[in-house]
Amino acid sequence: MKILFEIAFVGTAYHGFQVQPELPTVQGSVQSALEELYGTKLSVSGCSRTDAGVHARQFFVTAEGDIKNAPPPGVIPIVARRYLPDDIAILSAREVADTFHVRYDVEYKEYRYVISNSRVLSPFDAKRAFHYPQALDHTLMTDAARAIVGRQDFAAFMAQGSAITDTVREVKYCYAEREGDYVTIVVAADGFLYNMVRIISGTLVDVCAGRIDKNAVRDIILSKNRALAGQTLPPDGLYLNRVVYKGL
Repeated sequence: MKILFEIAFVGTAYHGFQVQPELPTVQGSVQSALEELYGTKLSVSGCSRTDAGVHARQFFVTAEGDIKNAPPPGVIPIVARRYLPDDIAILSAREVADTFHVRYDVEYKEYRYVISNSRVLSPFDAKRAFHYPQALDHTLMTDAARAIVGRQDFAAFMAQGSAITDTVREVKYCYAEREGDYVTIVVAADGFLYNMVRIISGTLVDVCAGRIDKNAVRDIILSKNRALAGQTLPPDGLYLNRVVYKGL
C-alpha cells in the first residue's frame, strides 16, 4: 500500500528534508511518526529536497510498507499529532497507485520568498522572513523578473559546486508583490536547481539596490556565469508554497 500525505512544516530546527546521520531532518521526524502511527517499518519519500531552514506550506510525502488496520485517511491528520513535533503537521492523507511517484510526477512547484521590508524586524518574523530595511520597488523587481520566465539554462542561478549537469528548467511565472511591509517573490517552475530561488531573489533585490541593471538579467542567464548573478539570500524567507501533480 502507498499513501500520499500532504504536510506543512517550519524548517528552522531542521537540516533540510532529507535524512542525514545524527542530524534532525523533516524526513526523519515524519518517518518516525508514521512508523509509530502504523506500527511497522515504512519507506518514506518526499517531493523535494529542501535545504536547512527552508519552510513548506505544502509538501508531499509517500509512505510504503505492509500497512494493515490503517486509520481512515480523514482522521490521520488528527491522530498523527501525538507523534509529530509542533513544527510539522500532516494536513491530509490518501491512498495512491503503486505507480505514483511523489517526486517525478510533479508538474510544477511554486516557491515564495518573503522579505520583511520594514525598518525593524518583528520578532514574529525572526527565521521566518528575510529582513531588508532599505526600500524595495516590487514593480521594478517584477519588470526584471520577466526575463526569467521560460525554458532556459539557469546555470547562472545555481550554487557553485552543485553536481547537477542538466541546468535547463522551465519557469512558468516569476514576479514580486507587496502587502504592507512585506515583499514576496513568487517563482514557479517544473524543477529547481540548488539555491535557484534564493539566487533569483537575491538578484531581484540587487536590481532594487542598483547593483544590477534590470535589463541585464537576460544577459546574466545567457552567460551561465554564477558570478554575474546576485547574492544568495538566506533560507529564512523561503517557503515551498504549492506542489501541482499531473492528473492528481
